Amino acid sequence: MENEIKQFTVSIYTENNIGLLNRISAIFQRRHINIESLNTSPSEIEGVSRFTIVVNITESQMKKIQGQIEKQVEVIKAYYHTEEEIIYQQSCIFKMKSNLLFDERQIQNIIKESNARIVTVNRNFFVIEKSGRKEEIDLLHRELSVFGIMQFTRSGRIAVTKDEMKISTMLLALEH
Repeated sequence: MENEIKQFTVSIYTENNIGLLNRISAIFQRRHINIESLNTSPSEIEGVSRFTIVVNITESQMKKIQGQIEKQVEVIKAYYHTEEEIIYQQSCIFKMKSNLLFDERQIQNIIKESNARIVTVNRNFFVIEKSGRKEEIDLLHRELSVFGIMQFTRSGRIAVTKDEMKISTMLLALEH
C-alpha cells in the first residue's frame, strides 16, 4: 500500500561536495520528516560518496523525496529500499567502569552472550564494541545500563542490498 508508513533505507550516490548534506537533510525537513539514522561514507566507486538514510514514511512520500534528491546537481543516483530488500547493521560502543569487569561476573556473560567484544581495558574504564541490528544493540544497552554506562554512542545504519545495484554499470556507461 502506497499510504502505509514503512521504514525505508535510502542510498544516495553523490559527488563529495560541501553543503550537500545540508541540502539533502532540508528536503526531509521541509516535509517535517524525521531522519532516524544517517551515515555518509565512501562508496564502492572511487571518488563517489554514499549517504545511507533511514526514514519512516509512506512509499508515495518516498518517491517524491527520491525525485527531489536526484534534482541535486551532485547526486548521481538515489535508491530506496524496504527492510526486506537489504542487509544492514549498526555499531555501538559502551564505556564502563573497569571494576565492573572484575566485580560483576554477570557483565562478562552479557558481553559473551551478545557477541560483543572488549576493545580496550585500563585502570579506570573498559570499552565494549557491538555490531548488529538495532534490537540487539537496544537489548545490550538495557542489560548494561543496570550497571551504569559512563558513555554510549551508536552509528547510523550501514546497508547493502540483497539484489545487485546497477550504479557501477550506470557510471561506466556515463564515462563512455
